[in-house]
Amino acid sequence: MADLAPDMAHAGSTTSSKDNSRAATPASAAVEKLPDDSSKFKTFLGILRRFIGVSDLAAVRFSLPAQLLEPRPNLEYWHYLDRPDTFISIGDSDEDLGRMLGCLRFWFTKDLKYVKGKPCKPYNSTLGEFFRCNWKIEDTHPTFKTPNSAPSSAANSVKGENKTVTVSYLTEQTSHHPPVSAFYVDCPEKGVSARGYDQLSAKFTGTSVRVVAGAHNLGIFINLKNRDNEEYQLTHPAAYLGGLLRGSLNVSVADTCYITCPKTGLKVILEYQEEGWLGRSQNKVLGVIFKYDPSNDSTMKIKDVPEKDVLARIEGCWQDKIYYTLGSKPFTKVSEKNLIIDLNPLDPVAKIVPPLDQQLPNESLKFWDSVTNAIVGKQFSLATNLKTEIEEKQRQKAAERKEADKEWKPRFFTGAVTPVGRPDLTKDGEEALKGLHVENYQLQPNQEYAAF
Repeated sequence: MADLAPDMAHAGSTTSSKDNSRAATPASAAVEKLPDDSSKFKTFLGILRRFIGVSDLAAVRFSLPAQLLEPRPNLEYWHYLDRPDTFISIGDSDEDLGRMLGCLRFWFTKDLKYVKGKPCKPYNSTLGEFFRCNWKIEDTHPTFKTPNSAPSSAANSVKGENKTVTVSYLTEQTSHHPPVSAFYVDCPEKGVSARGYDQLSAKFTGTSVRVVAGAHNLGIFINLKNRDNEEYQLTHPAAYLGGLLRGSLNVSVADTCYITCPKTGLKVILEYQEEGWLGRSQNKVLGVIFKYDPSNDSTMKIKDVPEKDVLARIEGCWQDKIYYTLGSKPFTKVSEKNLIIDLNPLDPVAKIVPPLDQQLPNESLKFWDSVTNAIVGKQFSLATNLKTEIEEKQRQKAAERKEADKEWKPRFFTGAVTPVGRPDLTKDGEEALKGLHVENYQLQPNQEYAAF
């Protein structure tokens, strides 16, 4: 939930970047009393009420006082690699169906921090701000059982070698109006990459905030280089931030989303069901994998999928365990239920970030370092003033560019919001990712800054 007030970041995550962004509070600093959760919610709700009826909260970009913020840069948290181990295993299966099941395993873990953590609000990203990191993980996930699987590739088989694999991530705020960031994930060792634009649209109804993908956010595009460059498009469902009136925030999903692969002709429809019988929340998800015609993709609901085209069915709780059954029979009438993923023992995997002294001034952790230190030190007035200075500097730079009739150009991506859905890397972007993969963090300073 990128530049939106109620971002759903995980306050208790244990990432390497958490420690690298913190410094000691000056001994002379004035420490203020930390507001309790009840006071925070009342203040937050009072601010939100001013925007009832506004069509898109994300476009308004209102500023919150520092005491309501989680001391984290938005770009640091807004990613889909909470479990990069599921990402690197997407292309492992030799079967088309197995690879689609691999996509689903990744899908249900990509936002694990929102399942395991509590909603909160990081800093709004500034134009030209960027974040980069690595993950180092063991390649242990088995391939999925499919009708054509060899006996040795059963769902609970284990890979012979637990090789450590590096996944590199680069994201940049490419546009301020509308707020858009581009991202690129790369794992050359496994031949898998992903890219996309993050942009959200949000509306406050008075009791909850509804968040949907913005016009430039067409989902996550995953490429499997070792599978003849198969591309998978994963679209985002609507999410809801509720519990505002009770002062106990919660996240729910009640929408439909899709995964498509034109090359294999496979499609997934996932339908999230927020409430069940008597209005009880169940966080249930139903799904189907089926053969489709990429040139005539018109089937949007599970009930409309012809039974003859169904290859597998999916059912479970997206906060708990999700299973699949093979074949077209109804899920309840198949005795063998295969596990896609059990989220209960999982936690977000720690990031590896460049040391602060090797980061550029517009790199997220360094850019927000003074604000972070002030919030951590409970100097909320100072933090608010520092944040206001950053926001004013960004406005000033924008005014200067407008006066000079000059358009801002991202450094690591070729366009602010183009090409449609799939951002391309510039030469600097390619070099930054290559450097990340070998832990060479040195970058040439920017020729121009948009908010520094």
